[in-house]
Amino acid sequence: MNEHRTSGDGPTGDRPSGALPDHDALPEYAERVLDVTDLIPPGRVMTYGDVAEWLGEGGPRQVGRVMALYGAAVPWWRVVRADGALLPGHELRALDHYREESTPLREASRSADGHLPRLDMKRARWDGVTGGDRAGFGSAHT
Repeated sequence: MNEHRTSGDGPTGDRPSGALPDHDALPEYAERVLDVTDLIPPGRVMTYGDVAEWLGEGGPRQVGRVMALYGAAVPWWRVVRADGALLPGHELRALDHYREESTPLREASRSADGHLPRLDMKRARWDGVTGGDRAGFGSAHT
């Protein structure tokens, strides 16, 4: 666990509207989501659903809520939407991280809103295996 994490910070470092009040300790599920996020290697991503499946509990919405409230404490840009679209409102910050980490991207078509690239999910998606010491998806990893 990371003792330096604080509650209430989303990817922007600001408390989202409707956020929970600060507490000395993070909820146990939130800590587990953040721990998984810390495991994702640079240049790779997991979807919100992948993280929930890896944990064996919750779902994409629960993981998304944790990331919105507490994600600033971890590499939040590595937990993404399944369609590879960049996080609305944080596209440019995330794109800087992706380029710095050489995360595989697909160039946007001319018709794409804002001409922003998407993540190349086939190449960027991480299956949760770290050095061969963990099983793939389908069972809880706690």
